[in-house]
Amino acid sequence: MAENDLAAFRERWKRELSSKKGEQRLVCAPSSSRDIDDQLGQRDLKNLNKADSHSKPEEGGCAEHERGVRVGGKPAGVAAAAETEDQPQYVSIARSLLDGRTSPLLDRIQEERSRRKRQYHNMTNVCSASLQQQPQGKVKKEEELVDQLIQDLNEVNDIPFFDIELPYEIALKIFQYLNCAELGRCAQNRVGSISQLQFELGKVLCDVSSYDNFVLAGYTSGDVRLWDTLHWDSTASYLKANSLSANTEPRPHVSHVQVNGTLAAAAYEDGCVDLWSTETGGEPIYHYQTPGRIQVLALSPDSPVLISATGSDVRLDCAKDCGYWRTVCQTQLPKTVESMTLVPGRDQQSPLAALAAGESMYLLDPREEEPLMLHSVYGHPVTCLDASESHVAFGVKRTGWAMHDGGNKIHIYTLETRKPTVSVGNSPGDFTCINLRDSSPHLLVCGNKDRRVRVFDLRAGSSVASLYAHHLGVTSVQADDWKIVSGGGEGLVCVWEMRMGAKLWEMHNRHPVRHVRFNTSTLVTANIPDDKSPRGACITDDDLTAHRRHRGVICHYDFSEDALSQDHILPICRSDYIESYGYNYNINLAVPYDRLSGSHPSQ
Repeated sequence: MAENDLAAFRERWKRELSSKKGEQRLVCAPSSSRDIDDQLGQRDLKNLNKADSHSKPEEGGCAEHERGVRVGGKPAGVAAAAETEDQPQYVSIARSLLDGRTSPLLDRIQEERSRRKRQYHNMTNVCSASLQQQPQGKVKKEEELVDQLIQDLNEVNDIPFFDIELPYEIALKIFQYLNCAELGRCAQNRVGSISQLQFELGKVLCDVSSYDNFVLAGYTSGDVRLWDTLHWDSTASYLKANSLSANTEPRPHVSHVQVNGTLAAAAYEDGCVDLWSTETGGEPIYHYQTPGRIQVLALSPDSPVLISATGSDVRLDCAKDCGYWRTVCQTQLPKTVESMTLVPGRDQQSPLAALAAGESMYLLDPREEEPLMLHSVYGHPVTCLDASESHVAFGVKRTGWAMHDGGNKIHIYTLETRKPTVSVGNSPGDFTCINLRDSSPHLLVCGNKDRRVRVFDLRAGSSVASLYAHHLGVTSVQADDWKIVSGGGEGLVCVWEMRMGAKLWEMHNRHPVRHVRFNTSTLVTANIPDDKSPRGACITDDDLTAHRRHRGVICHYDFSEDALSQDHILPICRSDYIESYGYNYNINLAVPYDRLSGSHPSQ
């Protein structure tokens, strides 16, 4: 049925073109812009439809003679008959798409380019002969116009529309429904690789932490898994739990995990905390238990310091030069600790922690008798915090009766003087995440429940960028000097170009994004379910393994690896702009070229 319709369409088109030829005067240089548009549309459609059509000069002007269309090097009738005998046309097209056939396109591209060159030279010669009979003053102008028109036609048709044995009319019909962004996605190369870090026996994912090449995950089964992305066969990947948690039935869930370059830590629902070496793995090198459930766990990124909070009780442990761990500080705050972080860059100094409890912010230094209250405003609870080597930043929430008292802002304090330096924000939603540690100097990136990602310049106290990112609110964010990576409650991971405010690409998975972390060549994201006991994951169920859609997922993106396969990726999905750059399958790119040569550092 499709072949009959296509044949009827072509025959009707041929008759229409033939009737128009008899009515129009055949000239090479149109006399008006409308004539240019008409000829541009006709020639463009002919170039798309007739891969073997060519132009020949005739007396008094330019005319085109069409030859029979050939498919696969055979006459159209013979090829169609052979395909009809072998298999239906739609089966052949589907099979070609699945096989990623590219060889027919390469021959077709070469034939198309040769045909356009012949057409260009023929039309140029005929036009030159015709223009010699006109006054000399008009020759140069019209000749330039014709040359520009032909050059524009060649540039428009230089990129093939489709790469299989599919008529150009159908390909054009398909692509006319795509907008500019979708056409840009179709024109992308695929560079890099995506790996999903899975532990089938772990059931549901509870928490994820990453640092450089290490990725640490905790599960509802009580297992803790460590991946070394540089050495996938590392013997330290399996971390054993302490004997108390391992012998408890049912085993307690893992509530929090943290990792740095040398240590991995995990807290369990029963109040136990285990600490392992990332080099050896196996048995914990340090263990302790608290009387209640641990609310927050933090590990210093560059020193052997671990801090945990159970309700309002805070405990800080660190290792001495000889390698022995001990508790250096225990204190109690007036309210429950909801978030905390350890200040980086203090490996040669006493550890310093920033803690948020209710409406108050504290600094905990083991050398001092009690925590220092840094900030407190009644009715403005702290919603998120982060710290760099010199500053601490935290977001506060607005309340109804004090809506004009500076709520929903981010306050930045300097750690040297412990005084406020700047206050930014004033959004209608609560700030949910802040990244100050990894941002460029004097910049802060944050996420909000109002669905926006914002970048602030701390020197001027003003907004640098405000991006509408996630319709269920922003849950995690990180930025460097030119790009932003954000995660949302709907499961979407987005990469943004900060200076243009444009989205480069996005990836979606089920469950909210609770962790994003990237460096110069890799990106780690984690979609963690809110429901830790879905159907199929309960100990009383017949199937003790949770369904994959309930488990959550950890994705590792490696952009240093060139996974481009010329044999299996369709040329329509590849761009050619000096060098080939892009990303892997299943990523929706939002611009034609996500990286131009020399414009950004290698990612």
